[in-house]
Amino acid sequence: MKKYEFTIIASGLDPNSPDFEDKFFEAGCDDATIAFVKGRILVEFEREARNFIHALVSAIVDVQKTGAVVEHIEPDYLVSLSDIADRTNMSRAAISLFAKGERGQDFPAPVSRITSESPLWDWFHVARWMYKRGSLTLESVIRAKMVRQVNRAVSETGGRLEQSRYGRKLLQEIHAVAA
Repeated sequence: MKKYEFTIIASGLDPNSPDFEDKFFEAGCDDATIAFVKGRILVEFEREARNFIHALVSAIVDVQKTGAVVEHIEPDYLVSLSDIADRTNMSRAAISLFAKGERGQDFPAPVSRITSESPLWDWFHVARWMYKRGSLTLESVIRAKMVRQVNRAVSETGGRLEQSRYGRKLLQEIHAVAA
């Protein structure tokens, strides 16, 4: 089995509670580092699993067992040029040339902060483009898509995927793929 690294951002528990860390350990998060940063709980996993989807879903379930509300998964699906460079092990200059259309065609357009000095791209679209060029693996594209879908579902359901039709459908699809 392979190890997968990601962070679940959560809320809803008192970090000053004497059993704060014990709740995570008892819930199955013994492969995670727990921190409290900027008013949020960070659960940084290094989870061993058959695949990324299984690792992510099992981690979400374990965090929810503590009573915490899952708010977000990182690494985020919105990325800057620097983030893209880091994730692809390429230079920022090379990525900038792609984005300007000077090195390859049809690089995805930014999806956020388009008029600013620091636009953001959807990592799934970029990863898919890089995969087609032979620069990333299919697994990277699948991970990008999964994190984006989970983050959208978490946002729409306030962290309780099972409480919305879309969230339940996503969980069923994830469980089917992870099985």
